[in-house]
Amino acid sequence: MAAVVVSVSSCPFHQFSKPSQGRIVLVAGLGVVGDAHLGPTVRHRSRVARDPTQPNLRQVHLLHAELLDELANKGFAIAPGDLGENIMTRGIDLLALPSGTRLTIGGRAQVEITGLRNPCQQLNDFAPGLMAAVLDRDAEGNLIRKAGVMAVVTAGGEIKPGDGIEVELPAPPHCRLEPV
Repeated sequence: MAAVVVSVSSCPFHQFSKPSQGRIVLVAGLGVVGDAHLGPTVRHRSRVARDPTQPNLRQVHLLHAELLDELANKGFAIAPGDLGENIMTRGIDLLALPSGTRLTIGGRAQVEITGLRNPCQQLNDFAPGLMAAVLDRDAEGNLIRKAGVMAVVTAGGEIKPGDGIEVELPAPPHCRLEPV
Protein backbone atom coordinates (compact mmCIF):
# COMPACT_ATOMS: atom_id res chain seq x y z
CA MET A 1 0.00 0.00 0.00
CA ALA A 2 1.30 3.45 -0.87
CA ALA A 3 1.75 5.92 1.98
CA VAL A 4 -0.97 8.58 2.10
CA VAL A 5 -2.27 11.43 4.21
CA VAL A 6 -5.46 10.37 6.00
CA SER A 7 -6.27 13.69 7.67
CA VAL A 8 -4.77 17.07 8.54
CA SER A 9 -5.41 19.13 11.66
CA SER A 10 -4.38 22.44 13.18
CA CYS A 11 -5.41 24.72 16.01
CA PRO A 12 -4.32 28.26 16.86
CA PHE A 13 -4.64 27.56 20.59
CA HIS A 14 -2.59 25.38 22.93
CA GLN A 15 -5.04 22.55 23.53
CA PHE A 16 -4.68 18.79 23.41
CA SER A 17 -6.82 17.95 20.37
CA LYS A 18 -6.79 19.73 17.01
CA PRO A 19 -9.83 19.98 14.73
CA SER A 20 -9.55 18.29 11.34
CA GLN A 21 -9.18 20.63 8.37
CA GLY A 22 -9.69 20.27 4.63
CA ARG A 23 -6.08 21.32 4.14
CA ILE A 24 -3.08 22.75 5.98
CA VAL A 25 -0.23 24.87 4.67
CA LEU A 26 3.37 24.28 5.76
CA VAL A 27 5.99 27.05 5.80
CA ALA A 28 9.69 26.14 5.70
CA GLY A 29 11.41 26.63 9.03
CA LEU A 30 8.18 27.49 10.84
CA GLY A 31 5.52 24.76 10.71
CA VAL A 32 1.77 24.75 10.06
CA VAL A 33 0.11 28.09 9.26
CA GLY A 34 -2.44 28.92 11.96
CA ASP A 35 -1.17 26.30 14.42
CA ALA A 36 -0.13 27.15 17.98
CA HIS A 37 3.25 25.43 17.41
CA LEU A 38 4.19 27.59 14.39
CA GLY A 39 7.59 29.23 14.83
CA PRO A 40 11.35 28.81 14.59
CA THR A 41 11.77 28.48 18.38
CA VAL A 42 9.98 26.17 20.82
CA ARG A 43 6.24 26.65 21.26
CA HIS A 44 5.49 23.75 23.62
CA ARG A 45 4.60 25.60 26.82
CA SER A 46 6.76 23.59 29.24
CA ARG A 47 9.77 23.93 26.93
CA VAL A 48 9.22 27.67 26.50
CA ALA A 49 9.26 27.99 30.31
CA ARG A 50 12.68 26.26 30.44
CA ASP A 51 14.33 28.06 27.50
CA PRO A 52 12.33 29.99 24.90
CA THR A 53 15.37 30.28 22.58
CA GLN A 54 15.58 26.53 21.80
CA PRO A 55 15.00 25.63 18.15
CA ASN A 56 11.53 24.28 17.42
CA LEU A 57 12.11 20.60 16.57
CA ARG A 58 8.37 19.96 17.00
CA GLN A 59 6.90 22.12 14.21
CA VAL A 60 4.78 19.27 12.83
CA HIS A 61 3.37 16.22 14.62
CA LEU A 62 2.76 13.15 12.43
CA LEU A 63 0.78 10.14 13.63
CA HIS A 64 0.12 6.83 11.91
CA ALA A 65 -3.55 5.83 11.51
CA GLU A 66 -2.55 2.26 12.27
CA LEU A 67 -2.21 3.38 15.92
CA LEU A 68 -5.89 4.36 15.96
CA ASP A 69 -6.73 0.88 14.66
CA GLU A 70 -4.65 -0.64 17.47
CA LEU A 71 -6.26 1.62 20.06
CA ALA A 72 -9.75 0.74 18.80
CA ASN A 73 -8.91 -2.93 19.43
CA LYS A 74 -8.11 -1.93 23.02
CA GLY A 75 -11.45 -0.17 23.45
CA PHE A 76 -10.43 3.44 22.75
CA ALA A 77 -12.49 5.52 20.31
CA ILE A 78 -9.91 7.97 18.98
CA ALA A 79 -10.60 10.11 15.91
CA PRO A 80 -8.16 12.01 13.67
CA GLY A 81 -6.92 15.13 15.44
CA ASP A 82 -7.83 13.84 18.91
CA LEU A 83 -4.18 13.23 19.86
CA GLY A 84 -3.05 16.65 18.62
CA GLU A 85 -1.35 15.54 15.42
CA ASN A 86 -1.10 17.79 12.38
CA ILE A 87 -0.80 15.00 9.81
CA MET A 88 -2.25 11.50 10.09
CA THR A 89 -0.66 8.98 7.73
CA ARG A 90 -1.41 5.44 6.60
CA GLY A 91 0.92 2.94 4.97
CA ILE A 92 4.20 4.14 6.46
CA ASP A 93 5.90 2.92 9.65
CA LEU A 94 6.77 6.34 11.05
CA LEU A 95 8.28 4.91 14.23
CA ALA A 96 10.80 2.81 12.28
CA LEU A 97 12.20 5.75 10.30
CA PRO A 98 15.63 7.05 11.27
CA SER A 99 16.22 10.60 12.43
CA GLY A 100 16.73 12.91 9.47
CA THR A 101 14.30 11.07 7.17
CA ARG A 102 12.61 13.46 4.75
CA LEU A 103 8.99 13.00 3.76
CA THR A 104 7.73 14.73 0.65
CA ILE A 105 3.98 15.14 0.98
CA GLY A 106 1.66 16.01 -1.88
CA GLY A 107 4.60 16.37 -4.26
CA ARG A 108 5.85 19.66 -2.85
CA ALA A 109 5.80 20.06 0.95
CA GLN A 110 8.65 18.38 2.80
CA VAL A 111 9.31 17.65 6.47
CA GLU A 112 12.36 16.19 8.17
CA ILE A 113 11.78 13.81 11.08
CA THR A 114 13.50 15.07 14.25
CA GLY A 115 12.34 12.50 16.80
CA LEU A 116 9.56 10.84 18.72
CA ARG A 117 6.67 12.47 20.50
CA ASN A 118 7.06 11.69 24.18
CA PRO A 119 3.64 10.68 25.55
CA CYS A 120 2.53 12.73 28.54
CA GLN A 121 -0.16 12.78 31.23
CA GLN A 122 -2.51 14.71 28.93
CA LEU A 123 -3.21 11.39 27.18
CA ASN A 124 -4.75 10.03 30.38
CA ASP A 125 -6.65 13.28 30.90
CA PHE A 126 -8.17 12.74 27.43
CA ALA A 127 -8.97 9.05 28.02
CA PRO A 128 -7.99 7.15 31.20
CA GLY A 129 -5.40 4.48 30.42
CA LEU A 130 -4.47 5.95 27.04
CA MET A 131 -0.87 6.72 28.02
CA ALA A 132 -0.18 3.07 28.86
CA ALA A 133 -1.90 2.05 25.61
CA VAL A 134 0.57 4.10 23.51
CA LEU A 135 3.61 2.67 25.30
CA ASP A 136 5.05 -0.79 24.81
CA ARG A 137 8.27 -2.78 25.36
CA ASP A 138 10.41 -4.52 22.74
CA ALA A 139 11.96 -7.99 23.19
CA GLU A 140 14.89 -6.48 25.11
CA GLY A 141 12.60 -4.51 27.43
CA ASN A 142 13.24 -1.12 25.84
CA LEU A 143 10.40 1.39 25.94
CA ILE A 144 8.52 1.91 22.65
CA ARG A 145 6.74 5.25 22.29
CA LYS A 146 3.89 4.99 19.76
CA ALA A 147 2.45 8.54 19.96
CA GLY A 148 3.92 9.63 16.63
CA VAL A 149 6.91 11.55 15.39
CA MET A 150 7.88 15.20 15.29
CA ALA A 151 9.34 17.06 12.32
CA VAL A 152 10.53 20.40 11.00
CA VAL A 153 9.39 21.85 7.70
CA THR A 154 12.13 21.96 5.04
CA ALA A 155 9.91 22.91 2.07
CA GLY A 156 6.54 24.60 2.28
CA GLY A 157 3.33 23.66 0.54
CA GLU A 158 -0.29 22.64 0.93
CA ILE A 159 -1.23 19.23 2.32
CA LYS A 160 -4.66 17.61 2.18
CA PRO A 161 -6.16 14.17 2.81
CA GLY A 162 -5.35 11.75 0.00
CA ASP A 163 -1.94 13.27 -0.77
CA GLY A 164 0.85 10.76 -1.35
CA ILE A 165 3.95 10.56 0.83
CA GLU A 166 7.44 9.80 -0.51
CA VAL A 167 10.21 8.71 1.87
CA GLU A 168 13.87 9.71 1.51
CA LEU A 169 16.16 8.09 4.07
CA PRO A 170 19.27 9.96 5.23
CA ALA A 171 22.73 8.68 4.38
CA PRO A 172 23.93 5.90 6.69
CA PRO A 173 24.64 5.37 9.47
CA HIS A 174 21.00 5.73 10.50
CA CYS A 175 20.17 7.02 13.98
CA ARG A 176 17.19 5.67 15.89
CA LEU A 177 14.49 8.14 16.79
CA GLU A 178 14.65 9.53 20.31
CA PRO A 179 12.12 11.75 22.08
CA VAL A 180 12.33 15.46 21.23
